[in-house]
Amino acid sequence: MAAVTFYIFALSALAGGLLTVIARNPVHSVLWLILCFLSSAGLFVLLGAEFVAMLLIIVYVGAVAVLFLFVVMMLDVDFAALKAEMARYVPVAGLIGIVLLMQLSLAYGAWEFSEGIDQRLGNPMPPLDEAHNTQALGLILYDRYFLVFQLSGLILLVAMVGAIVLTLRHRQDIKRQNVLAQMYRDPAKAMELKDVKPGQGL
Repeated sequence: MAAVTFYIFALSALAGGLLTVIARNPVHSVLWLILCFLSSAGLFVLLGAEFVAMLLIIVYVGAVAVLFLFVVMMLDVDFAALKAEMARYVPVAGLIGIVLLMQLSLAYGAWEFSEGIDQRLGNPMPPLDEAHNTQALGLILYDRYFLVFQLSGLILLVAMVGAIVLTLRHRQDIKRQNVLAQMYRDPAKAMELKDVKPGQGL
């Protein structure tokens, strides 16, 4: 049953990746990409990496792919013009593809398993009957490397704040809404009653 499930997920992942590239409708491409992500998550589950599978579904399918879908559906992009300009770069793209295939073939030809791989696969750390791999990963992150994990989050926060500060520009030639001034204004000063006599205008 595991072998059948593996081939189903593998074939659907390959089909989703291929149709993502060759589909003419960009919305269909995003949907095929979501299928490829889900199939890859199934393969990770078969490998025993449930945490990576859940990350793939939550982050890529639930956030990135859905964002792509909304952007493609909401933006009015002239895909015919893009395809016309794309034809000029076909030779360069083909050359880059050939170079990548050569690199992958060289890497695959020199691939070797490290010593003791069978023993490590047979005796995972920690043992599966003592702790789930997702639980073990959480214990490592939030126990042994808790300080490093928090420092990495602090570095990312400082980088985000720095990017906002560096790119924030206040323009003086545009009108801005001052919410506090609107909330704190005095109605007695904001309104003025005029006694208009009959037959006279303002």
